[in-house]
Amino acid sequence: MISRIVSIIGTLALLISCESMTSAFANPGDPPANAAYLNATERRVVEEINTVRTDPAEYARRFLEPLRAYYHGKLLQYPGQIAISTNEGAKALEEAIRVLESAKPVPPLSPKEGLFRAAHDQAVDQSRTGAVGHSGSDGSSAESRVNRYGRWDLALGENIDYGYSDARRIVTSLLVDDGVPSRGHRINLMNPAFKLVGIATATHPTYRYMCVMDFAGDFK
Repeated sequence: MISRIVSIIGTLALLISCESMTSAFANPGDPPANAAYLNATERRVVEEINTVRTDPAEYARRFLEPLRAYYHGKLLQYPGQIAISTNEGAKALEEAIRVLESAKPVPPLSPKEGLFRAAHDQAVDQSRTGAVGHSGSDGSSAESRVNRYGRWDLALGENIDYGYSDARRIVTSLLVDDGVPSRGHRINLMNPAFKLVGIATATHPTYRYMCVMDFAGDFK
């Protein structure tokens, strides 16, 4: 059986908090109808994130619990697809289910073009270089990429997923957060301090697909 390791290899969830407790501008996100800069997959990722944020217990019941059937030891094999080698097996999945079952709903995220552009920069860069992680080939960080397009406030975070092109599998893989002791990707997805998001997808030379998510509490 051929196995491959996908999703969050060599990456860490990034979270930066600002000292201020109130935003200086309370800038709203872009109405989804106006977010023409997002492609169909990117729109679905925003919708998927908001589905879990607004009803985490129901999301766990409908979309995480069925994944139990696809674990065979430490291999995760979706029907008709190549098996994926995981670090923890079903243990990480069961933890994610428990956490979401007891989690309180949090407000949905609104897309924001400046955050999309920052995420897009990293996606395009790694699509070209084949690198992984939060550092750009030009030495940029998630924060410096966001700062190219505006000013963030309150909190800033970044998730990067490798290996999936389907919105649900992108989000469920980050919720399970296999092999990441901090579960930082899950924390970012459910963080109530985040109000805005930018999603950018691209192909990747090694892992075929990647998805960059930049989150902020506020942005102008």
